[in-house]
Amino acid sequence: MREIYGEIASRLRSGLPCAVATLVAARQAAPASIGTSMLVDSDGSFTGNIGAGCHEAELVESAGAALRDESPRTIDFDVTDELLDGSSCGAVLTVAIWLPDPSFAVVADRIVAGEEPVEFSCGSQVIRIERKRGLVLVGATDLAAHLTRAANASDFSVTIVDPRAAFATPKRHSDAWRVLVAWPDEVLPSLLRDAAAIVVVAHDAKIDLPALQCALQSDVAYIGLLGSRRSQSVRDKSLQKLGYSANTLARINGPAGLDVGAISNAQVACSILAEILSVLNDRSAAPLRSVPGPIHTAPERRLTATQ
Repeated sequence: MREIYGEIASRLRSGLPCAVATLVAARQAAPASIGTSMLVDSDGSFTGNIGAGCHEAELVESAGAALRDESPRTIDFDVTDELLDGSSCGAVLTVAIWLPDPSFAVVADRIVAGEEPVEFSCGSQVIRIERKRGLVLVGATDLAAHLTRAANASDFSVTIVDPRAAFATPKRHSDAWRVLVAWPDEVLPSLLRDAAAIVVVAHDAKIDLPALQCALQSDVAYIGLLGSRRSQSVRDKSLQKLGYSANTLARINGPAGLDVGAISNAQVACSILAEILSVLNDRSAAPLRSVPGPIHTAPERRLTATQ
């Protein structure tokens, strides 16, 4: 979603006219996050989508009209009806079509960076886009590199921590927001104050144990630990000797990830990220076909709109 705002900033700095269609309200279902946008150029080409399905052609036409008459507008779509083969998502969507002025480029840059909440107006709506959720990975391994790439695509900001300078290099982990050469207990107490999740992937007791201690002493929502069931048992016994109760140790998701038969590091990263999302979004991680009700229930907590 954020990359569209980068495209908007690029158009504005180049002096190219463009219109933006932004999802500002979703009722009954939420096929996309509030604030998700499409960019429409003056030649009718467009980038991105807002989850309106076959109605998005109408959005492109309306955006073209807005460019011609320089007038913003708001459109409501009711996609609760049965469309074609019955593939309706069951949502009622409100979309604002607006024309950003050159000063919006700086706002768009802040949205792309994701380091702070950003509010901006489009039409009569005020959109608030929260900062990216923080993910801390302890252990600058190949798995950490794969998990970083997957998490970036899911709107996380990833910090990698490892005391081993040969492992924790920007070259090996160029996709991470930060790579810190430090022992976990030196940096985690401050990092975890704002993080949503931590995954310990070092596979080294000298690094794992202090990282887990810091995680258990924080309020971070997800704690993951890589390793076999045997290694999980060894880590638990070590932490119990340090005074941690069984109830406290139950906060650790280990072995980290969902049971999807993952073998390669890329697959393991997907498995772990899926578990992180299920915990942070308070979902069951069950197959969708076995879950009753709408697939997309409420608008994502991190993206909101107000009038």
